[in-house]
Amino acid sequence: MRIALMGTPAFAVPALDALVAAGHDVAAVYSQPPRPARRGKSLQESAVSLRAQALGIPVRTPLNFKDAADRADFAALDLDAAVVAAYGLILPVAILEAPRLGCFNIHASLLPRWRGAAPIQRAILTGDAETGVTIMDMERGLDTGPMRLAATTPVAGKTAGELTQELSTLGAGMMVEVLGNLAAFPPVAQPEDGVTYAQKVDKAEAELDFARPAVDLERAVRAFAPAPGAYLHIAGERIKVLAAVVESAAGEPGVVLDDRLTIAGSTGALRPTLVQRPGKPVMPTAALLNGWLVLAGTRVA
Repeated sequence: MRIALMGTPAFAVPALDALVAAGHDVAAVYSQPPRPARRGKSLQESAVSLRAQALGIPVRTPLNFKDAADRADFAALDLDAAVVAAYGLILPVAILEAPRLGCFNIHASLLPRWRGAAPIQRAILTGDAETGVTIMDMERGLDTGPMRLAATTPVAGKTAGELTQELSTLGAGMMVEVLGNLAAFPPVAQPEDGVTYAQKVDKAEAELDFARPAVDLERAVRAFAPAPGAYLHIAGERIKVLAAVVESAAGEPGVVLDDRLTIAGSTGALRPTLVQRPGKPVMPTAALLNGWLVLAGTRVA
């Protein structure tokens, strides 16, 4: 098929690679424009843009599709289909209807649960036992289109980063399978029951609130790893927590209980195992404590 891939972060790269490997003609890649990133705030191209350039595929980065010229350029590609994976733009009807077979979305949840921007993080935060990928036809609503194929995987203590990598690879293979025989995967309407929405992650959510149970805190650590990174404050210094375990110890919420940086929650306690100080590399908590004595009784925030 003649296809456009529309995606931005690393989640969409396996789909691009899989489409090319399957022999499809990827006429163009659409991605978000370069954005300021890292300390110097220099413009950084998206992961998908960089991969497309390496493959010799033209990259287009419209801010949106409000400009008639951008819509006309898309229509002029004369596509059989478009594959969308974490693109980051709401597609207008003119774009959805331009490809002969329509637009297909690789969505990282078991629809209709977790429609929206951050399905992986919300599944972890809520304590879902499993999540997965749904291949769906796109329509005007937010992730409301009929489903072609779904597959599940256990959450099982995985971080958002780990799940993202797993689901991106899974979804890429599923998308190729569906495109290879559309008639074998007829569209099925989403159930009306079980709809939930995965709101975009706000960086403020990543601050650990020790008034909550330790189980919830550990989920937050996994949901925000590797980015933006859950964090707490010790002596006014912001410390990222990239991995942690739940302990059965108890105490006053937010207070360090021992020499291993075990911190009481409202029930149970959280012991960070992988941390990062500002401007420093990620390190085991034991390495942090070798050079920084944090006494039992210290209150974190």
